[in-house]
Amino acid sequence: MRLALEEAAQAPLTGDVPVGAVVLAPDGTVLSRARNEREATGDPTAHAEVLAIRRAAAFVGGWRLTGCTLAVTLEPCTMCAGAIVLSRLDRVVYGAADDKAGAAGSLWDVVRDRRLNHRPEVIPDVLPAPCAALLTRFFRTTDF
Repeated sequence: MRLALEEAAQAPLTGDVPVGAVVLAPDGTVLSRARNEREATGDPTAHAEVLAIRRAAAFVGGWRLTGCTLAVTLEPCTMCAGAIVLSRLDRVVYGAADDKAGAAGSLWDVVRDRRLNHRPEVIPDVLPAPCAALLTRFFRTTDF
């Protein structure tokens, strides 16, 4: 989570919301790192989770990220939750809950929906205070 926090801290430099993500291999090796890049790239899908998943898949040479873990500073939204399920990640670890758009247990629980063919483990509330502090500081100081 600390690596994801490092990524998140860089996002405001391009006007992006400070969310960072890291994908770890089954042995704990970092496969990819990313931060939100929607403002930087003009891409509405450039959430940290999606970018980290894309980069990890490119690194391993395939779309299945079985055995891997995604660590992200903010609870994934529905788009990112869908990407988590479709990439077959084994687990998602997140810092701050998102009561307005969270799809890993707060508002929705897409990642553990029994109707889907893959349900990753969810580990919430890992370093939630520093994850939330980055977001709070950003929204207090930015006209967003």
